[in-house]
Amino acid sequence: MTTMESLIGLVNRIQRACTVLGDHGGGDSAFSSLWEALPSVAVVGGQSSGKSSVLESIVGRDFLPRGSGIVTRRPLVLQLHKTEEGSEEYAEFLHLPNRRFTDFALVRKEIQDETDRVTGKTKQISPIPIHLSIYSPNVVNLTLIDLPGLTKVAVEGQPESIVKDIEDMVRTYVEKPNCIILAISPANQDIATSDAIKLAREVDPSGDRTFGVLTKLDLMDKGTNALDVLEGRAYRLQHPWVGIVNRSQAEINRNVDMMAARRKEREYFATSPDYSHLASRMGSEYLAKLLSKHLESVIRARIPSITSLINKNIDELEAELDRLGRPVGVDAGAQLYTILELCRAFDKVFKEHLDGGRPGGDRIYGVFDNQLPAALRKLPFDRYLSLQNVKKVVSEADGYQPHLIAPEQGYRRLIEGALNYFKGPTEASVDAVHFVLKELVRKSISETKELKRFPTLQNELAAAAYQALEKFRDESRKTVTRLVDMESSYLTVDFFRRLPQEVEKVGNHPAANNVDRYAEGHFRRIASNVSSYINMVSDTIRNTIPKAVVHCQVREAKLSLLNYFYTQIGKREGKQLGQMLDEDPALMERRQQCAKRLDLYKAARDEIESVSWAR
Repeated sequence: MTTMESLIGLVNRIQRACTVLGDHGGGDSAFSSLWEALPSVAVVGGQSSGKSSVLESIVGRDFLPRGSGIVTRRPLVLQLHKTEEGSEEYAEFLHLPNRRFTDFALVRKEIQDETDRVTGKTKQISPIPIHLSIYSPNVVNLTLIDLPGLTKVAVEGQPESIVKDIEDMVRTYVEKPNCIILAISPANQDIATSDAIKLAREVDPSGDRTFGVLTKLDLMDKGTNALDVLEGRAYRLQHPWVGIVNRSQAEINRNVDMMAARRKEREYFATSPDYSHLASRMGSEYLAKLLSKHLESVIRARIPSITSLINKNIDELEAELDRLGRPVGVDAGAQLYTILELCRAFDKVFKEHLDGGRPGGDRIYGVFDNQLPAALRKLPFDRYLSLQNVKKVVSEADGYQPHLIAPEQGYRRLIEGALNYFKGPTEASVDAVHFVLKELVRKSISETKELKRFPTLQNELAAAAYQALEKFRDESRKTVTRLVDMESSYLTVDFFRRLPQEVEKVGNHPAANNVDRYAEGHFRRIASNVSSYINMVSDTIRNTIPKAVVHCQVREAKLSLLNYFYTQIGKREGKQLGQMLDEDPALMERRQQCAKRLDLYKAARDEIESVSWAR
């Protein structure tokens, strides 16, 4: 295979692979389309200008639908792949990837059926292309795009917009700077009225991308010829005009072989008194070689930009695969290792939240610095130590025999009752820290990018972490409750030792003592003493509760949040581990597509480099 065939064949393979992977025709816009950077040939002409016959002549096979009016109603992307001499000819459709067609009559029928599948059995058109690849030793490596024929009026069964719709569709192809325009014009019509030349002149005014093809030379009136056009006097292009003689309708009806038609075409130009001097530059075989040679020069000129685009796409795809994560091993050991690594990644993020590397841990300090002190200040001690309640509690504590000096039982009951109020704020602190920790777990799971691809593992990890936090909360509640109960269990002795001394000072005046024991001043003094003691305990609670909560909840969360989870997954079998690593199907599909594209681009880069070095 020559270097030229290698280059064009490579482009064909890349274009087909791009099509299969969705880079062309509804592909992912996140990546630059390699298809758009590669040159191809769009066949443009008016209805009945001979477009189909030109394509069949190039291919050497009768395979396109025929008929009157608009026959080509969807773009046909035709990729020709030259194979070894003597190999079997066959065709493949992109929409039927596992089926080979060796009967080209069935190819024609499939094109018609696939067209009808989208447009219905009407005269409507569709921009959705049909992709057909033909493998044959009798073709050159080319990508040709057969487009619906340009028309001037809508016929019955077509919308009034059909003229503009077809032109707009054709323009989407021929406006691209990498598109080579094969403008088909019938020789038996004035070139000035050619729809193909008119459109080509608009999108390619310099004519650098346009190849003119003149068909139906054998159908011109006797005594006339198309030399003015073929020799570039009537309308000059940058590339030479090529004349084509297609099979007549009678020959088509008789199923004249395309190889025989090629021979007859060569004989026509060789023996024609008008065109024999141009015979070496006429005919469908020459046209195919001319296009192939031009494609090679275009590809060579654009190898640097194509390589640059491929490298850009490779970088983007590798970054995308890193974000999506690489495939997980199928054996249990690899799966267990992956799960543990994911858990460590989550644990790292969680600790960063607690330790200040990420936001959120400061909310725990807010519970201790704001929420707990505020709750302690709001406790209803003013109401509890009101004169009326103090009298009631002291009297009930005395029972049938009033206290003699200091109401010790009254003090104890008042203090114990007041201390019970501390349980609410301390337990609320436990719950508040628990809520913060749960929220940090949720945030840490969502921020661990490695976990995003495994929703099942996310759920199991969250459930295990929440379960552990519940356990820590229960232990913390028990601890803070014990701290409050400890204050009730043993009152500070120094506080009581001060009380008799105050009473003795009053005791020097027996009459006053008898009055004080039942007067308001006596109960106010009791309320004041109890309030002083409660304030002392409140300060202690304010300092010790945060220590207990951090020790029981925060510290344990940092040290052993997933310990039980680790124990459980170590007992699981391969199938269960695989279920934990069950990914989102859409994400798996995305990774698979990225991996296929990456393989395509790397193979394309290697082939381009090898062909470039061979020049």
